[in-house]
Formats: sequence, structure tokens, C-alpha cells
Amino acid sequence: MREKRTAVDMLWYVLLLIWSVSILFPLIWVFYESLKTNQEFFQDVWKLPEVMNWVNYKNAWERYGIGQAMLNTIYYVGVSALIGTFLTAINAYTLTRLEFKGRKLLWAIIMLSLFLPGINALIPQYILMRDLNLTNSLTGLIILDSFSESAFFLLMLGGFMQSLPKELEESGYMDGASIFQVFFRIILPLSSAGIVTVAIFKTLGLYNNFLGPFIYLSDPSKYTIGVAMYQASLIMQYKADWVTLFAGLMITLIPLVIMYVVLQRSIMEGATLGAVKG
Repeated sequence: MREKRTAVDMLWYVLLLIWSVSILFPLIWVFYESLKTNQEFFQDVWKLPEVMNWVNYKNAWERYGIGQAMLNTIYYVGVSALIGTFLTAINAYTLTRLEFKGRKLLWAIIMLSLFLPGINALIPQYILMRDLNLTNSLTGLIILDSFSESAFFLLMLGGFMQSLPKELEESGYMDGASIFQVFFRIILPLSSAGIVTVAIFKTLGLYNNFLGPFIYLSDPSKYTIGVAMYQASLIMQYKADWVTLFAGLMITLIPLVIMYVVLQRSIMEGATLGAVKG
């Protein structure tokens, strides 16, 4: 039997529709502005382009260093997310599945970090990175972000792992498996949904990270996409080439769109399953 829609339901539909339009309209506007000439842009920002100027994308890729920045970002985000997710899985397993002295105290300290603004660690981190000669280096930035654990991700994945039956590990130990074999052969496969969710969130956070690369990288050839776009926007103070800047902005969205299309089911299932089991 078909459910009857109430006035409240219709109100929610209208609000969601307005919200969707508010998100999609700026993206559509930036897209067709990126296909204009600068003359068309300054004449009328709402008028559609007469000819599709795809050369703007080529200019953005080469002229403003978007191409090199994209390669740098793929290296930085890919390696950091891979190492960081693996370390989060190990830490979550250790704190939720193993019994040792000081475990509760360690959890309490980690929970305390949730209430401390991350900006407080900025100066000590920079001094440490400088003394280790890791500034102005993508590898140094990867080390910093990979080993900077997040209490939020530990809580997410830890709650997921904690829900797994203890008998699984006990049966593995009875069969002669070591602690590492239990982790890699039992816990990791069963926690794959939660791990994928954490990996996606980490990837999105790293891709959108601006402050870290902006502070630690001084060589333009090592800029990530966020810093490269910021530098390009500064150039607009002296050079009115906005259509090329819009083209560069659209290029930065391509990896995120691809990730959403490919992994949307994984992140929805992982987040839901983690919430139910946690």
C-alpha cells in the first residue's frame, strides 16, 4: 500500500530541493564561466558562452601549475592516506582488542585530545619539522600527516572492531596463530567496511588540507592543489584571467567526483554498518 505524503513530508522535500540547488548552482555557474573568454565574463557573468573555450583548461594546467600540483597532491594524499589508515587500524585494534596496563589511561588521554584545538600544536610541530629538515618536502609532509593520529578515526574504527566477537581471536590463537596473524587474517578482513570508510574520510581531509602544505612547502614545484589554487587567486589581483582560474577550480573537482562515483556505496555502507555495530 502506498504511503500517504503529509504536509511535513512535502516541506522536507522542498527544503532538500532548495539545499541541493544551493550546492549545485555555484558548481554549474563556475563550469560555464570556465568556458568563456575574459571579455565575455566581464560583459555579463550570467550569459552562456558563445563558443566553448576548452583551451582555458589547458592554460590552467600549464600556466598556473595545476598539472604539477595535481601530481604532487596525488602522491601526498595517496601515500598519507595509505599509511595513516594502516596505522589507525593497528592503533584501534591495540586499544580495543588487547588487554594491557594503562590502556584505559591511554584512551582517556586520547579522548582529552578531542577538546584541544589542533592549532595549539602548530608551532611545536613546525619547530620539530624544521629541526629534522623535513620542511619544504612532500615526504616530510607525508610523515607528519601519516603519524598524526585522529581521535575521531580511532573512535570510529575502534567502535567497529570492538563489536566483533572475541571468539574469533580465541579460535585463531587455539589454532596457533600469532597476534599479527590474527590481526591480518581475521580482524582486517572483517573490518574492511570500517577501514574503507576511514580511508575515504582521510583522503577527503588530506585532499582539502590547505594549512599544512601552505606552512611547510615553500617551493612552488612542490605545491599541492590547494596551495596552487591559492597562489593563482593571488595573481588575479594583478591579472584579470578569471576564466582560467575557474577552469583550474573545475580541474580540482575531478578527483573528488570520481571518488564519489566509485566509492559512494562503500562509504554509505561503511558508515551505516559502523554506526549499527559501534
